[in-house]
Amino acid sequence: MDGTGPVFGLWYDFRNPDPERPFGSFYREVLEQIGWAEHKGLGSVWLTEHHFCADGYSPSPFVLASAIGERTANLRIGTNLIVSPLHNPVRLAEDAATLSLLTGGRFDLGVGQGYWEREFAAFGQTVRNRPSLLEEGVEIIRRAWAGDDSGFAGKRYSLPAGLAVTPQPETVPQLLVGAMAEPAIARAARIADGFLSTQNAHQQAYLDAVAALGRPVEEARIYAGQWAIIAEDPERTWARIGEHALYQLNEYISWGAFGPPDATPRFTDPQQILDAGAYQLWDADIAVTELTALLRERPQIRDVHFWAQLPGEPVDSGTERIEYLATKVMPRVRERLAG
Repeated sequence: MDGTGPVFGLWYDFRNPDPERPFGSFYREVLEQIGWAEHKGLGSVWLTEHHFCADGYSPSPFVLASAIGERTANLRIGTNLIVSPLHNPVRLAEDAATLSLLTGGRFDLGVGQGYWEREFAAFGQTVRNRPSLLEEGVEIIRRAWAGDDSGFAGKRYSLPAGLAVTPQPETVPQLLVGAMAEPAIARAARIADGFLSTQNAHQQAYLDAVAALGRPVEEARIYAGQWAIIAEDPERTWARIGEHALYQLNEYISWGAFGPPDATPRFTDPQQILDAGAYQLWDADIAVTELTALLRERPQIRDVHFWAQLPGEPVDSGTERIEYLATKVMPRVRERLAG
């Protein structure tokens, strides 16, 4: 949070498993939704990345970020997250700098080490090298944004001297890192400007890691992705969209997001997802109570963002929930925090 209160945002993967829905019109519909959401008071949009997915899970977040930047005036745009070991870090630095320039400094680069072996093999990398790929990549990106052309020689990357990345950003993006395992969380605390959390489960571990480094915990920054369905009648909404959540989570499990795919059981029905706490169902009263408590307990949270719509869910169904969030939840949370 800052002096104006928490930023409420939307999370997008641009997945489209509906074979009857053309991607071109789907993209246009979502971009219209984002422009509308800014006028409703939403303050951020977060984009995520995967490759080789039949449902089109966004492989090009930077391109989408540029389109969003052109359609909005004040919305902050970030990645939660880019799988940085799949990319040349110089290109990441260049693309992020360009986005910062195009958006007047509204872009933040969020990265993570990834987990899906198929992606790593396709991009010529090895999963076991993720930590060093991530850490060296972050160092190269920071040097590039600072105009450092002294070169780099590491275990995974090398860059000759005398090659400055241009143009440099006029506003240097924040470099955020997402993680879920303890060693990765400790690494994020050490190398990142802020932490990308998911489901709020690892925030204390991050703050503990910041403290262990001797850094002021009150200055830590957390950007918190939420897995909650907020609606006037959330049970009725879940009866309609729970199958989309089932698809979403089981796909992540099959890719290895929550551990070895062969050892991680799939969800069998939407109710099981709720029983496991993987998604929360909130009406406005519950959402206001839960979010106020979260933000009071952890003032380091600068942003809370929610999936705009689940994979395959109609965009206008997501828009209905965004409207409810903007009108029935956000003002009340801000009012309680101010009071």
